[in-house]
Amino acid sequence: MKNVLFRRKNLGELLKKKGDVQLKQSLGVFDLILLGVGAIVGTGIFILPGTVAANHSGPAIVFSFIIAALVCALAGMCYSEFSSSVPVTGSAYTYAYIIFGELVAWLVGWALVLEYGLAVAAVSTGWASYLYALLEGFHIIIPKAISGPFNPADGTYVNIPAMAIVFATALLLTRGINESAKLNRIMVFIKVGVILLFIGVGIFYVEPANWQPFMPFGMEGVLSGAALVFFAYLGFDAVSSAAEEVKNPQRNLPIGIIGSLLICTLLYVVISLVLTGMVSYTQLNVSDPVSFAMQLIHQDWMAGVISLGAVVGMMTVILVMLYGGTRLLYALGRDGLLPKSMHELNKKYETPVKNTWIFAALIAFCAGFIPLSKLVELVNMGTLLAFTIVSIGVIFLRKNKSMPSGGFKVPFFPILPICSFLLCLFLITQLSVHTWIACGIWFVFGLTIYFTYGSKHSLMNKE
Repeated sequence: MKNVLFRRKNLGELLKKKGDVQLKQSLGVFDLILLGVGAIVGTGIFILPGTVAANHSGPAIVFSFIIAALVCALAGMCYSEFSSSVPVTGSAYTYAYIIFGELVAWLVGWALVLEYGLAVAAVSTGWASYLYALLEGFHIIIPKAISGPFNPADGTYVNIPAMAIVFATALLLTRGINESAKLNRIMVFIKVGVILLFIGVGIFYVEPANWQPFMPFGMEGVLSGAALVFFAYLGFDAVSSAAEEVKNPQRNLPIGIIGSLLICTLLYVVISLVLTGMVSYTQLNVSDPVSFAMQLIHQDWMAGVISLGAVVGMMTVILVMLYGGTRLLYALGRDGLLPKSMHELNKKYETPVKNTWIFAALIAFCAGFIPLSKLVELVNMGTLLAFTIVSIGVIFLRKNKSMPSGGFKVPFFPILPICSFLLCLFLITQLSVHTWIACGIWFVFGLTIYFTYGSKHSLMNKE
């Protein structure tokens, strides 16, 4: 039984890419950086700086963002070494399969399905909220019954716009990653342009007195803030999901991962400084702090532009996270752990059309009917579990002499991978008990699928 549960993949066999089922290599380093920025900059930059500053960090939220960025940067370097050594789709799932074996790989993959799925559902719900605000500016009102999760007491039954954006994004992804990357590029430029416009206008209304006291909740508040704003960085790991569709992955994947993290950290720090300088942190406990700040300084036109930027910005997050989830299901299906339909490619578009629509349908159901406010922490849990596996896995990767010698290497080895592992464990301990219970239920469900289907149909059985 032990030989079955911990059987590992051979990297040489993976890199040969036997068979006719192959994804098209079309992405360059610029596409990868924009994919990363598209996935990271979204809900976090438009909501978290206000609520976390008001309740946890104060103006010192900039330190919270920097601490969270350091954790992500360490994990990002570990991802970079894996992705340049193992340029195969599946991200942390594939890495765990090579290093730790099938059971650990399945658990990591199952955690990532949770991350990508709930992230898309949560962001699509947030996207719908900003859409309502934008349309109200044009005196267009969406009926309340179709504008929220199932809650008859509140008069809402289904969130149609949230479901619609999920299906629209799925349709785009089925047409091919190259086409999706082109649209993502346009939306990222619009989103970053709106953020830079806010910084350019807001900086003239900064009052240094608003930064006093700078750390009102002490270091404890900064650390708890870091655990929360960690959500704002989710998505950079989805870049590694594009491994098989990248030109020169050994060089381009590490640049894409680290480059997108650096750009996003700079944006987060600057926008937090400007926001808390414009408005006292005590007033920022609102769902739309950036628009709220502009309304306080009587720049209503900017508030409208920011709502538009939020709508566009969240679309890129939905696009990249949905993309990452479909490629993960593709890898699970190819390995036999899920049905073969998960890795079938459409002959015309060369994309996994079936798994894209199945995944989108499940996500749309969650976005349309289930309030996700209490489940957002589950997204962090799934991601952090994957980060811990990748971080400690780099140590075993280096010991494996069959791995390619070229590509990116984590500096200060093994200190940085161990630090990454410990920091991820620390952030996991900051999550609530309810999150641990819900996550435990999810993994019991996943193990049931593995032992009843995956272990029997795994391609490793034939080998």
